[in-house]
Amino acid sequence: MNMNITTENMSEVIVLRAILAQNDMGQELGNSMIFFSHTHSDKQIIEPIAQIFVNTFGQENIFYDSWSIQPGDGIIDKMTEGLSECKFFFFFVSKNSLQSSMVQLEWQNMLMRASNNTGIKFIPVKLDDCLMPIILLQTLYIDVYGKGLEYAVRQMVDVVNGRNTYSPGLQRYENVRGYVTKLSISEVNIEFKAESYAEPISRYLILLDNDESEIEFKVTNESMYNNSFTSNIQLNDGTHANAIFIGVSRSTTPTFPLKVNVKSKTNSPIQLKGLMRATSDDQFSGIPLIHV
Repeated sequence: MNMNITTENMSEVIVLRAILAQNDMGQELGNSMIFFSHTHSDKQIIEPIAQIFVNTFGQENIFYDSWSIQPGDGIIDKMTEGLSECKFFFFFVSKNSLQSSMVQLEWQNMLMRASNNTGIKFIPVKLDDCLMPIILLQTLYIDVYGKGLEYAVRQMVDVVNGRNTYSPGLQRYENVRGYVTKLSISEVNIEFKAESYAEPISRYLILLDNDESEIEFKVTNESMYNNSFTSNIQLNDGTHANAIFIGVSRSTTPTFPLKVNVKSKTNSPIQLKGLMRATSDDQFSGIPLIHV
């Protein structure tokens, strides 16, 4: 099994990897603000999108509370100022944001303004498996949950540009996490879970120091899956590890993770080194490993 392995920081961080084509659109927006309506609970997803928009359109053209509201500012005054200059209103729809009275006030007011003003674009962006408000079902929305973050960001930029010639670049939010439950010194359960939206590629590596003869493994929530064991893989940081490969033909979603049990045949310790997921046919990257 030949693999070209790339590994990235496995700590639980957002890795921004987007090189966006620079254009003049940010300068041409003038006083027409891009407004991000969201709740603080979703910042982990919103933050990389906001940074990409800064690189593309300029920070001065984007109303985002992290930099648009500073200590000592009147929150309502600043929000009102941003909304009054808004031309593109992105409402990030999630279970969290639908429970926020402040966000509700923002999007309902802007939806009313947009219905009476053809110069304002109201764009819902669905982040999770929430039920969309009925009033928004008549509006086409951008689907992060169903299509993935990179695809959605490209659509968002295209909306602002008013064209479909946007050159994509790097954007990678680590949506997949690996949750490890230690049942004993010689047995662990590993759950590969998509946190926010569906991941169409469900191929994973479990890196460990145990030899193939020492362990047995199985997927506990799938009857059909591909698997193999590869010894002595060299990672790009120069280290080596053995790897269990697990692959299934379905997507990994927030409500349908992939669960794997790894057990020692000899009661020796399971020496887990890390987890990786496929990002293309022959590329793998590290994912955050969380002990529960």
